[in-house]
Amino acid sequence: MIRPLVLGLLAAALLASPAHAAVAPVETEITRTAMLLTLLAIIPALIVSATSFLRIVIVLAMVRHAFGMPQTPPNVVLTSLALFMSAFLMGPTLDRVNNEALQPFLEGRAGVQETLDRGADPLRVFMLRNTREQDIEMVYRISRAPLPASAEEVAMLKLIPAFMLNELRVAFTIGFVILLPFLLIDLVVASILLSLGMMMVPPATIALPIKVLMFVLIDGWGLVLEGLLGSFA
Repeated sequence: MIRPLVLGLLAAALLASPAHAAVAPVETEITRTAMLLTLLAIIPALIVSATSFLRIVIVLAMVRHAFGMPQTPPNVVLTSLALFMSAFLMGPTLDRVNNEALQPFLEGRAGVQETLDRGADPLRVFMLRNTREQDIEMVYRISRAPLPASAEEVAMLKLIPAFMLNELRVAFTIGFVILLPFLLIDLVVASILLSLGMMMVPPATIALPIKVLMFVLIDGWGLVLEGLLGSFA
């Protein structure tokens, strides 16, 4: 679902750019096309590893499991919601990537290496804001490489794993806080059924509608999404 959308956007931008209308050398057009195809191949990996998508989709999945409904909402719904929330949150960063890297490349004003460097800078700033120094130090320690003198010198190949480790840590922390109220409801329902002698009644059968009702009354989805957006620096 992500690849066709990105392919359509990049194709539209390429066709609408002045560089496409102008007569360019064949070698330049081939290089530009190859670069775009390469970007299309790595964009899904970048969305998962270098944006807010990872934290959001994990927390949404944990909310679903807290209900005891592993298939509701469906995966496509959670993935789409996480994708559009990430696009909303990453809007300023993506605008910088587009204005400073993608558009100059499509117009023929920037080479491949320059485009990669310009496009990586906004992502680097975002990831550094949301990564602990301990995680960066751990990655460098594992790779047995010396620590850089400044944050700007952190290599992307080491920053991305550190960022993903931080996202996993924060996502599981948020998920733990979300799971506690649902666990309490399960324990209360199980205790009541046991005291009534209804040991043959599955507690999940009674607890599920109670959890859904409670979640709807407190506007749970809104609170979760607002908390997720506020958890990013």
